[in-house]
Amino acid sequence: MLPWVPQALLALLLPMLPAQGEGKEMVNTSRPALLRLSDHLLANYKKGVRPVRDWRTPTTVSIDVIVYAILSVDEKNQVLTTYIWYRQYWTDEFLQWNPEDFDNITKLSIPTESIWVPDILINEFVDVGKSPNIPYVYVRHDGEVQNYKPLQVVTACSLDIYNFPFDVQNCSLTFTSWLHTIQDINISLLRLPEKVKFDRSVFMNQGEWELLGVLAQFQEFSIESSDSYAEMKFYVVIRRRPLFYAVSLLLPSIFLMVMDIVGFYLPPDSGERVSFKITLLLGYSVFLIIVSDTLPATAIGTPLIGKARSRGRAECSRGTEAPALSYLPCVSPPRPALGCTGVYFVVCMALLVISLAETILIVRLVHKQDLQQPVPAWLRHLVLERVALLLCLGEQSTSRRPLATCQAAKNDDCSDMGNHCSHVGGPPDLEKTPGGRGSPPPPPREASVAMRGLLQELTSIRHFLEKREESREVARDWLHVGSVLDRLLFRIYLLAVLAYSVTLVMLWSIWQYS
Repeated sequence: MLPWVPQALLALLLPMLPAQGEGKEMVNTSRPALLRLSDHLLANYKKGVRPVRDWRTPTTVSIDVIVYAILSVDEKNQVLTTYIWYRQYWTDEFLQWNPEDFDNITKLSIPTESIWVPDILINEFVDVGKSPNIPYVYVRHDGEVQNYKPLQVVTACSLDIYNFPFDVQNCSLTFTSWLHTIQDINISLLRLPEKVKFDRSVFMNQGEWELLGVLAQFQEFSIESSDSYAEMKFYVVIRRRPLFYAVSLLLPSIFLMVMDIVGFYLPPDSGERVSFKITLLLGYSVFLIIVSDTLPATAIGTPLIGKARSRGRAECSRGTEAPALSYLPCVSPPRPALGCTGVYFVVCMALLVISLAETILIVRLVHKQDLQQPVPAWLRHLVLERVALLLCLGEQSTSRRPLATCQAAKNDDCSDMGNHCSHVGGPPDLEKTPGGRGSPPPPPREASVAMRGLLQELTSIRHFLEKREESREVARDWLHVGSVLDRLLFRIYLLAVLAYSVTLVMLWSIWQYS
């Protein structure tokens, strides 16, 4: 081969080498910027390691909670189900880039399973809710990771229902790292506490519960002396709307109690009052059976004082209380309750039973009996004079003749009748009478016997009429005593009902507007 041939071939190939390099560079720049940025960030990324260059630097996670809806409140199982919008931010030092190198991209969405995510959970979780799976997070060029996701939260809550249906519930959602201490993961609040507290922008407020506010509090606690954990508490304060329960539960009970009071105006000596009050008591029992499923129930079966207040105070004492928590129920110690709807129904039933017992007593007093004893003098003086004067009824009529006077008069009449009978039926002594000789002859013996029988019949009739009049006087006296006692017991019963009603109205007003 000629010596100049290799040189000629080399001269021809050298201009082609830069062209091939430029083509390769054109191929690289033709790939989408998002793909190049994703490959650049995840090429050597290890999601199992906390993303800090200095291990002494803690990762601060900023969280935020917005309540979307109150799905259910289970008083029996002490469970609250809410739907919240949850946001958390943290800085990943291994996910940073220069936007100028990647077509000015400042934000990128990447799969959540491909990067490190803090293990922040809710301590009160009792069940896995039906939350949608959001597979992506946003990453900014400075390394800030934005994780947005909706959560259906099923949490345990100490529900305090002693003032149902005007109850206010305070349930906490505690966000904390399950494993990492505060030296590794610290938690902060994304927004100001005032903005979190009054944020009802997305809340669905057409249900049974009304959102009063969401109170945020940071605290640090330790299980052992050497390990401390950071946690952020969100107190979800909700209040029940009482209109439905007031219309469906309280008004029918009030109407039945009013009818029971009106039943006292029936005459006490008639048997209709007893049957009327028994019918009311039966109707109230049926009413309670119907509404038993509507009333809230707890583990002890009675909606009395719960344990929420004492537990809430213990929780507040674990850390420094935030200023926004000044009106939380955990600040004040638990106090005894005077009433609730369950106790209200029980007391109403007891009042109906007392009313029926009073009616039975009065009917027994005024019931007419042939062998009924007369009213004792002390009872006549106490009831017909003192109590009647106290009730402004005037002194009752006590003009019945004493039994001794009546008995003496009857004995005198009988003795006179016997003397007359003996004179009529005795043997005639015409000679001893001054006018015996000139008087007509005595009637025959048969007429004397007939007259004696007639007088005996008249005497027995008179005795019967006197005995019946005496029993009527006794029954009339007992009727007066029963009427006065009925008025007295009715006024005492009415005062008890009014006092209980006023107490309930005042308590419910305080609970509703507190």
